[in-house]
Amino acid sequence: MTASAALLTGLATSANAVPLNMQPGPAPQPDVARPAKPKGTVLASRDKAATKPKEGEDVAARAKGVLTVVVSISKQQLTLYSDGHPIAHSRVSTGVPGHATPTGVFSIIQKDRWHRSNIYDNAPMYYMQRITWSGVAMHQGVVPNGPASHGCIRLPEAFARQMWGITKLGARVIVTYGDVTPLAVANDRLFTFKRDTPEAKPESTPDPEASSADKIKAAYGILETAQLQPGKGNATASDAAKSPWDTAKPGDRALDAMAYAVGAPRETAATASDPKPASEAGKSRVANTVTNTTVDELRPLKPGPVSVFISRKEGKLFVRKGFEPVFDVPVTFDRPDQPLGTHVFTALALNDDNTTLRWNVMSMPGGGSAPVKKSEKGKKVEVAVTTPASNATDALNRVTIPQDAIDRISRLMSPGASLIISDKGISGETGKGTDFIVLTR
Repeated sequence: MTASAALLTGLATSANAVPLNMQPGPAPQPDVARPAKPKGTVLASRDKAATKPKEGEDVAARAKGVLTVVVSISKQQLTLYSDGHPIAHSRVSTGVPGHATPTGVFSIIQKDRWHRSNIYDNAPMYYMQRITWSGVAMHQGVVPNGPASHGCIRLPEAFARQMWGITKLGARVIVTYGDVTPLAVANDRLFTFKRDTPEAKPESTPDPEASSADKIKAAYGILETAQLQPGKGNATASDAAKSPWDTAKPGDRALDAMAYAVGAPRETAATASDPKPASEAGKSRVANTVTNTTVDELRPLKPGPVSVFISRKEGKLFVRKGFEPVFDVPVTFDRPDQPLGTHVFTALALNDDNTTLRWNVMSMPGGGSAPVKKSEKGKKVEVAVTTPASNATDALNRVTIPQDAIDRISRLMSPGASLIISDKGISGETGKGTDFIVLTR
């Protein structure tokens, strides 16, 4: 009876705690850990990835140098470099067979935060950074474990947003099948930083034409020096599609000096006091005074680092600045029948001597000549004999550039400038509003 009473007492107590007609509810801890998710909310994993301010701030804080984007198709990976040092990685999804992502040397030529495709049914391509006008871009998209796009480079949302806020127009983008890594390089044939100092004329022998030339030289010195000030190096790249008159503010001494020296943009230089074109004799005299440069060559150049492209196929050196052509000259090559490969040299910063620049180089894989075809008893057979391409140093040493072209380029040099040496010619993708685009496949 005592045992029965104890059992009845226990049942009564349990009945008071949990009614017999109700099922026990879930433990409170799981309820707290798994709150109901309202419709339309983002997945928890994406919320976590999108709310990492410290990680984003760290990358942005490290992105203070010259930025370069490298995309490896075989690895399906993007690496962001600052002054040659990797500061961020991301998985990507490139083009599928039949819609392959082109490989080669590119740059960012347009950015659009809310871009939608005008080819693929208005598909969203947010945080778009264009690298060709024919439709190849880096943008936010679905990134499975492998190629899945129609040629673009898809990025995860969090990284696409983060990189979009860091990069500027003109930032170099290199797409390869394998992988490339920037290496420090020093060579006497790399361009140096040069500025001309106008020689002072005796006050007793004023020369209006020479004085005007000095003003032009001083104006360009002011403008180019302003572009090199700390904190403004990246801004010049981002404003690559604008002229100095678009970006300068009223009262800016570079703007005032340029307006005083050359008048309106794209006009031939004349004396400040005489709006009429200079005489032929005057032009010749000014040309001789201003470092042997013709008056037409003194037209205002758009801001942005200078780019130099040396093509073995074309036999020429081409110069662009601010996405616009500046000039081109013929060059010669040692062992012209042997391949050079494709090498991208980038000027990172001035050395302590304020003359030489610190450079790095990235060499594209897969350089070399194609298999030689020979005929044998009326049949054509391919013989697997290839000539390896030069390394970066050898390629640079094999090029002979006219001295006057070296001098002109040296006066345009600044951190962010680049030199591309390649067997390839100028791609059809290179055009209005682009830097040099070199397609390797």
